[in-house]
Amino acid sequence: MNLSKSNSLILLHIIIIIWGFTGILGKLITLESFAIVLNRMSISFIALFFIKQLLCKNLKTQLKDIFTYGLIGLLIAIHWISFFEAIKQSTVSLALICLSSISLFTAIIEPLVQGRKIRLYELMLSVFVIIGITIVFNYETMYKTAILLSIISALFAALFTVFNHKLINNGHHALIITTWEMLGGSICIAIYMLLNNKLNLSILPQSIDIIYILILSLICTAFAFCASIEIMKKITPFTVNLSVNLEPIYSIILAIIIFG
Repeated sequence: MNLSKSNSLILLHIIIIIWGFTGILGKLITLESFAIVLNRMSISFIALFFIKQLLCKNLKTQLKDIFTYGLIGLLIAIHWISFFEAIKQSTVSLALICLSSISLFTAIIEPLVQGRKIRLYELMLSVFVIIGITIVFNYETMYKTAILLSIISALFAALFTVFNHKLINNGHHALIITTWEMLGGSICIAIYMLLNNKLNLSILPQSIDIIYILILSLICTAFAFCASIEIMKKITPFTVNLSVNLEPIYSIILAIIIFG
C-alpha cells in the first residue's frame, strides 16, 4: 500500500471512527478484560496469518524480528487490558477521556526513541489534555482506579505506536508486524492466565459475545490496527495519537445512544 499523506490522514480518521466502537464493545462483552484481549488478539492473529500467507508468503521474517514484534505485542496487550478494565470499572466516556493523555506520553517518548529534540508545541498541546484529565480526576473521585488504568493504558499505547512507527519506516511490512504482534500478545496473556489458573473454558465467548468479539477482532483490530501502522509511513506518531483524541467524541455519542 502506497498512500499519499492526504489519503493517509483520511484513512486515519476512518480508523478512529472504527476504534470509536472499541470502548462500546468492551462494555457490552461480558467476559473479563484478560479474556477479551486474549480472544481479540488470538482471532486477529489467525485471520492475519491466513491473509499473510496469501499476500506475503514469499516474505522472509527473521527470528529476531519475530521476537521484537512479540515484545511489542506484550505492550499492546497491557494497553488493551488496562483500557478494558478501566471501562469495566467506570464508563466508556471517562476511560476514553483519560486515554487522551497518550499525546503527552508520545510527545516525550517519540523524541527519545528517534533521537531528536522534544518539540515545545507538542508538549503545549498535550498540557491542555492533562489539565482536562486533572479536572476529571478531581471530580470523578469514585473512579480514581479506572482513571489511573486509563493513563497506564495511554502510556503503553504511546510506547507501541512509537516503536511501530520506527519499524514501518525501517522497511518492515505492516501486515507482518501486526500478525506477529498479535501472536506475541496472545502468548503472553495465555501464560499469565495459565500461571494464575484462569486459562479455562470460561474465557470462551458465548451467545452474543461471539459476534461482539468477532467485530472487535476482525474489524477494530485486524484491519484497523494494521492500517494504523501502514499510515505511519506518512504521519508521525504524535499526529496519529493527537488525532486519536477524537475517538472519545465518537464513543461518547455511541455510548449515549446505547447506554443512555
